[in-house]
Amino acid sequence: MKAFGFLSFGHYGSGSAPGEYGAKEALQQAVEIGVGADEIGVNGAYFRVHHFAEQAASPMPLLAAIAAKTSRIEVGTGVIDMRYENPLYLAEEAAALDLLSDQRVALGISRGSPEPADHGWEAFGYSHTDSDDAKAANMARAKFARFLSAVRGEELAPADPMQFGPGKKLRVEPYSPGLDQRVWWGAGTAATAEWAAAQGVNMMSSTLLTEATGASFGELQRDQIDRYRAAWQAADHNWTPRVSVSRSIFPITTNLDDLYFGRRSGGQGDQIGIIDGARSTFGKTYVGEPDDLIESLKADPAVEAADTVLLTIPSQLGVDYNLHILESFASYVAPALGWEPSTAGPVTGHAG
Repeated sequence: MKAFGFLSFGHYGSGSAPGEYGAKEALQQAVEIGVGADEIGVNGAYFRVHHFAEQAASPMPLLAAIAAKTSRIEVGTGVIDMRYENPLYLAEEAAALDLLSDQRVALGISRGSPEPADHGWEAFGYSHTDSDDAKAANMARAKFARFLSAVRGEELAPADPMQFGPGKKLRVEPYSPGLDQRVWWGAGTAATAEWAAAQGVNMMSSTLLTEATGASFGELQRDQIDRYRAAWQAADHNWTPRVSVSRSIFPITTNLDDLYFGRRSGGQGDQIGIIDGARSTFGKTYVGEPDDLIESLKADPAVEAADTVLLTIPSQLGVDYNLHILESFASYVAPALGWEPSTAGPVTGHAG
């Protein structure tokens, strides 16, 4: 593990009950957590994207607000549901934010997770000839291909021949060189991980895997990672990609930590559930004294193989407590796992 960031689901409520956060407070606190994390040296601030829910949704304004108040931390998503997106408009927004932030954008994109709305992307104006979920996933991949083409500076639109002459094509503007090497695909299966490698993008292993073979969550993710890297090598891309995994990790360093999490006696084990009709595996929660966490995380085969770990944070517990979690992990656990604090400038792949 060379880097770690936080992943926030951005939950909030109506704001009507005493002490309950509304959308305004949730967004403002997300910015404060991002600023505090940058001061600690945390490498990334990532946010889930959900629609029609009291959670983080449109990510660009939030990422821009954090980027404007920080100098080192990477800002990104985990993940944007491509079914809801106009790929070229997303490419414009991503490139503009990347240029404004000095190349600190890292976007996790995928088919997305189950949503509260039934085929909600259709309400956004996007549809497919077949509304079957598998076809919807194909729609996401088709849109992703067009997004990648735009981010990579390919000329996509025919130019006005009266202005440019016949045969001229135009690329999406602005263009931010290198942004394509900070795009991730969220993979829920080993086969999807191999597909991501073929596309030439980084791989963000999902917080749940739509596989349940009897292997542990960490073992399933390690198989993902190994197959992704083998497929990447076979594709002969000319740079080294990044791989991330997400974990719920809570170091017990204070009485308050013990009150919130310590009574779980080491955390919760892997869980099996049904998502979109498929048996799925959810990762365990790690809770314990720092030395115990170090030992457990070193034994996690996916954490050992990934270069980036995203800590899922309980954003509802407020700014101070979430920064305490991040600082405890940075101070007492991450260095033993190989962590390198963030420095100024973009974090990206390099020539291989």
